[in-house]
Amino acid sequence: MPPPLVSANAAARLTVPVLPRPTGPHPVGATDLHLVDLSRADPWAPERRRELMVTLRYPARSQSSVRTRYMTPAESALLLAGQEAEGVPPDLLSRIRTHARAEARPLRSGLPLVVLSPGFGLPRSTLTTLSEELASRGYAVATVGHPYEAVATTLPDGTTVPCKACEIEDSPGLVPAIRSADVSFLIGKLTGAHPAWGPRGLIDASKIGMAGHSIGGNSAAKAMADDPRIDAGLVMDGSFIVPLPTTGLARPFMLFGTEEAFLPGSPDEETSWRDNWPRLTGWKRWATVSGSQHESFTDYPVLSEQLGLPPGTLPAARAIPITRSYVRAFFDLHLRHLPTPPPQPPLPHLPRSPVLEEPLSYSPPV
Repeated sequence: MPPPLVSANAAARLTVPVLPRPTGPHPVGATDLHLVDLSRADPWAPERRRELMVTLRYPARSQSSVRTRYMTPAESALLLAGQEAEGVPPDLLSRIRTHARAEARPLRSGLPLVVLSPGFGLPRSTLTTLSEELASRGYAVATVGHPYEAVATTLPDGTTVPCKACEIEDSPGLVPAIRSADVSFLIGKLTGAHPAWGPRGLIDASKIGMAGHSIGGNSAAKAMADDPRIDAGLVMDGSFIVPLPTTGLARPFMLFGTEEAFLPGSPDEETSWRDNWPRLTGWKRWATVSGSQHESFTDYPVLSEQLGLPPGTLPAARAIPITRSYVRAFFDLHLRHLPTPPPQPPLPHLPRSPVLEEPLSYSPPV
């Protein structure tokens, strides 16, 4: 879990945070989907079938009048309470409005799909800025809420379920396989003959990628190993709790994280990237970001700065564009076969060029 979003001293001067706008040419639409896998019991609540809450964002044809909220009041209250944010209105995070418009008409069919999976204990909303950016650039983006693996997940009946997995000592080792099954089920529901939302053919089933933060990134690797429909994957600052199969993974995969944890030779290096690197047998890149922290690849820098915390070593003005540009360039290359040029005009807080040239710090020889 990240450090507290707010301090008690800052509570008196809080205003509702504002998320950065997506930079792509298209308006963004969004819908929330409640999907129930009748074939599986929930591993954390065996008395129930496995349920998913999914926010689907996409390029929209026109703007509707209603901007979607960042999370529910109950999710906000539990997230803030879990971080001991004293004196903060419990519904504060639910007052944030995203840049996506509820139920706006999709721009077109045949969209490439990117599935996003959040870190352990974190709600799916923490990947909103990345999701909106990809949608504004022409992707359908399914950000998955995995119930009982986030501090709070609100279901359509009004129930908000807590993080049961957080109370189980060895649960992180179980999460990637559970999320792999979640994602395979989700792909089927979005691309089948009777899709869960939108017209048939809204999503191009031949262009599917997955990225995740922390354990969500390990889950992306596990899902790719289990499901050949996923064409490309990316981990954002996550270790391989579950290693790649010994037979290898031949589809494109990118490792993207902090220097502190993943730069070889650093004092606090976590070695699972090095251990699994030889098992990535297709296109691969290894990139670390100077000054980044574990939460730098989420919405956390934006929220923390606006809620009165120090900006940290990698402020939002740098963290958000770096994550957006590198993730987008990776999927542009491998799902759309579009080389992404350097940002224009050049911006001093961005890398020289996303992905297609040298990574930020280190790339072992292929």
